Amino acid sequence: MRWLHALAAAATAMLAVGVAVAHQGGTTGYATVSVAGQSVRYALSLPGEGLGDATRDLRELAAAVARHVAIEADGAACSGVPSEARPPSAGRVNIEIVVLYACAAPIRTLSIRDGIDTLLGVDHHTIADIQWPGGVKQVLFEKGQRSATIAIASGAAAEDRSTGKFVFYVGLGVEHIIGGIDHLLFLLALLALSTSFWQTVKIVTAFTVAHSITLSLAALGLVDVPSSIVEPLIAASIVWVAVENLLAPTGAGRRWLIAAMFGLIHGLGFASALAELGLSRDALVQALIGFNIGVELGQLAFVAVVMPPLVWASRPGRLARLPQIFSVIVAVVGAVWLVERLLAV
Repeated sequence: MRWLHALAAAATAMLAVGVAVAHQGGTTGYATVSVAGQSVRYALSLPGEGLGDATRDLRELAAAVARHVAIEADGAACSGVPSEARPPSAGRVNIEIVVLYACAAPIRTLSIRDGIDTLLGVDHHTIADIQWPGGVKQVLFEKGQRSATIAIASGAAAEDRSTGKFVFYVGLGVEHIIGGIDHLLFLLALLALSTSFWQTVKIVTAFTVAHSITLSLAALGLVDVPSSIVEPLIAASIVWVAVENLLAPTGAGRRWLIAAMFGLIHGLGFASALAELGLSRDALVQALIGFNIGVELGQLAFVAVVMPPLVWASRPGRLARLPQIFSVIVAVVGAVWLVERLLAV
């Protein structure tokens, strides 16, 4: 009976972690930092939703951004002046703020201190694309890493810049899927009753194809479904599959169809990560391809880690009821998320 107590403890821990993660994430900003001579243009895109009172006076918000984003050139502080502050409008869901910085001399070493967390909370993070003639660098400002120093040098090949951006978006996709516990729990529930390699391949392939379709359509602006609809549906999909594991385990053979159907919904959730970046149409295609590849790599890594012990434990004479126990845990976590997301609408 000890293993039952251990599993009960694990279930309680997973529920606690699941509920906690559902509240994490904060806001995400995308900044384009353009360096030219002795001037810096800092263009920040923020999601219109989730900023609360910060959006009441955009001019004040722009002034606050100028105060909390400190830029230095070769150790000397540059002076920043808010230039633009644009609210969301038709065809643009993000707030856009531009601050211009003037430095005393041409910039050789650029230092940035991102203090926007003071305005938007400690969980806020900014993805910064820093550009200068002949070079580019991507930096993530997040909790524990709010500053960066970049050597501004010319002569970097355009191919290197493009490769660097692509790798950055691949990494962003991996980070999104590994950090998206709701997507991972859904995938775990899908695979809980899988008994063969071919069955696992069909499920993963169906989910991948389906969410790739809606991710692409939503990221390109061809499909627009509010997050207030998408997020509860994602939680509902988790509950559905987990309950089906308990009530209709013989339906595992058609699980790939369920994976495809709900994969369309999860793809809309993936697209929100790209929408928050506020990328231009030209940059979006490269970002979409790299991000999607990153999502698939993270998904495959998760499957490779989870499936072997799950299959081993489910064999006769071992923990044959483990898939059902996992399904109960996943159903409870999904139900909590569903209620929370419906109440948040």
